[in-house]
Amino acid sequence: VQLQASGGGLVQAGGSLRVSCAASGRISSSSVMAWFRQAPGKERDFVAALSWSGGSIGYADSVKGRFTISRDNAKNTVYLQMNSLKPEDTAVYYCAARTGVVTSNANAYDYWGQGTQVTVSS
Repeated sequence: VQLQASGGGLVQAGGSLRVSCAASGRISSSSVMAWFRQAPGKERDFVAALSWSGGSIGYADSVKGRFTISRDNAKNTVYLQMNSLKPEDTAVYYCAARTGVVTSNANAYDYWGQGTQVTVSS
């Protein structure tokens, strides 16, 4: 599985941004796609994940109500719509994939994209 993240950029606090992750290779109904983020000097944190079948979705508490993860099966693409952005959302956002159940554990994901920078100015 190859993952290509895109859509990052610079946005003011309170604004919105959508990042995308295009997947190629073996994506099936048992796949799980996730977004993680890593700020400078910090660990990589879970943001959101969904099962490709659509039966399960999970969010980090810090983004609930502001971020929405979704997928386009026809395009093999996962999106992360980010609204009401805050400066603390500034990070490199990575998409990841695995087979199995939705989990927030980064070590459980086998495939990673290259990351896209999201910067939120105050």
